Amino acid sequence: MSPSAWPHGSGAPSSWITRHAPLIAGLSTGARVLDLACGAGRHARWLAAQGAQVTAVDRDTAALATLAASGLPGITPLAADLEPPEGTPWPLAGRQFDAVVITNYLWRPRLDEAVALLAPGGVLLHETFAQGHARFGRPSRPDFLLRPGELLALAQRHDLTVVAYEDGVLPDPPRRVQRIAALRKPAEFPPLPASLEFTDHKDLST
Repeated sequence: MSPSAWPHGSGAPSSWITRHAPLIAGLSTGARVLDLACGAGRHARWLAAQGAQVTAVDRDTAALATLAASGLPGITPLAADLEPPEGTPWPLAGRQFDAVVITNYLWRPRLDEAVALLAPGGVLLHETFAQGHARFGRPSRPDFLLRPGELLALAQRHDLTVVAYEDGVLPDPPRRVQRIAALRKPAEFPPLPASLEFTDHKDLST
């Protein structure tokens, strides 16, 4: 896990997550959301309050116990080691989610597996520290800092449509981050409403 001076998963939700959460289909009516490396659950709590059904995963059992004890509906805590020895089965294998949310966390060996959990039409919301952050503090090891364009490359590998992407310095407190909002293509496009169906064809080329 990325060592950081930041209390992981505590405080107010990230504005990147709240800004792009409306991309999640069915957010207010039980969308399945994975909050990966959720820490104290700031995003799990906020997303559940919007109406989502959130699977909140972390290896910190004390943080998960506190989250469970809060009694908030719509949150299922799941204790799992996200950085196990090579060859260990992925604890979320076979599941699908309408959104995968990852903030202030990077573990490259599982990153592609996390994106593969997206259902058709699902949304990836990922925000974490990037190269150049070391001048502001921890994390400073390259293992825990995104390389330039790394999230864009991740989206390309999985044929995701990028809706928004940023790579730069944010204030209060100063930090270098990279963040993305990207969509998996739906299984099929829904039919056009009757009001939009073509009833005539006009050649506009002449």
